[in-house]
Amino acid sequence: MIAKQFQKKGILAKLLERGIRILLIKECKKISNLKIDILSSSAQIITGRIQKTNIFAENINYKDLLFDELELEANHLRLNLHLNDKELNLKDSPTVKFKISLSQNSLKTVLLSNSWNWIGNMVSKEILNQENLEDITIRNDELLMKAFGKDINLRQGEFINIKTDRGKVYLGIKNHSKFIQIPIEDKIYIEKIFIKNNLLNIIGISPISF
Repeated sequence: MIAKQFQKKGILAKLLERGIRILLIKECKKISNLKIDILSSSAQIITGRIQKTNIFAENINYKDLLFDELELEANHLRLNLHLNDKELNLKDSPTVKFKISLSQNSLKTVLLSNSWNWIGNMVSKEILNQENLEDITIRNDELLMKAFGKDINLRQGEFINIKTDRGKVYLGIKNHSKFIQIPIEDKIYIEKIFIKNNLLNIIGISPISF
């Protein structure tokens, strides 16, 4: 998604990139290798228009959600820019395209964490018929989940299918017809989800505002 720079950056584009960098670092508990590329002339920025913005980052922790890689692309942004007080506000809640990638360790850490284990346990109960999710493995580009019940000796592992339909994400046991919907904010539309090179990749769109 990150486009090459075809022309020398203007001072306003550089200032906006710096402002977005400060905002993202403030919002995230952890973020590294952050690259921001604003493709717009100073004349366009002065009139409140940004042609294209690309953002790339690695090793992100945002509200205890872990992403190994994140790519964002936003086109034709309109903004209120107040240079005197350095305020920046977007108009019309623009839509951003995103791609996030999660490794086995990131996925396991999130779904077993205190903040998000309710999702993992929901999957365990409704798909694996066990009380709690115990382990998640990505093996040969397939997702394996293991759970346990009240009997500590009871263990069950199943390969899981992941699919999307009308912007929503569904999980189900491989070779079974039952799928459950994973809770996602209505404003987020998931276009594609797949595992490649043992990374879970999620591609979608979402409105943004700040």
